[in-house]
Amino acid sequence: MLDLSQCSEIKCPIQFVVDLLDNKWSVLVLRELFGGDRRTHELLAALPGISTKTLTQRLRELEAQGLVERRVYAEIPPRVEYSLTSKGHQIQPVMVALHQVGSQWLEQESCVCPLIRG
Repeated sequence: MLDLSQCSEIKCPIQFVVDLLDNKWSVLVLRELFGGDRRTHELLAALPGISTKTLTQRLRELEAQGLVERRVYAEIPPRVEYSLTSKGHQIQPVMVALHQVGSQWLEQESCVCPLIRG
């Protein structure tokens, strides 16, 4: 039997992942990175409504959590690319499940999504 006095010490795994992903933009940035490496302007184009500031914040947070890797190429002008780490790839089954449920609930044909390759 679970000792309720220890509940504050036990982390809920679902809450941990939800806190890690933080908000819709983090989830959508990950979705785009499942399609491969992306530069900042490519992510901005793929995510209408996100500001440069918000995108930068989300990328930094995802990088700090070990989900995204940032690579800077010593070119003029400097080129920066973002990609998923192996830890970032572990969220793919969850994202695919969200895509499947969303498609069923919307009762529409599937969208073009980097997660689902036909």
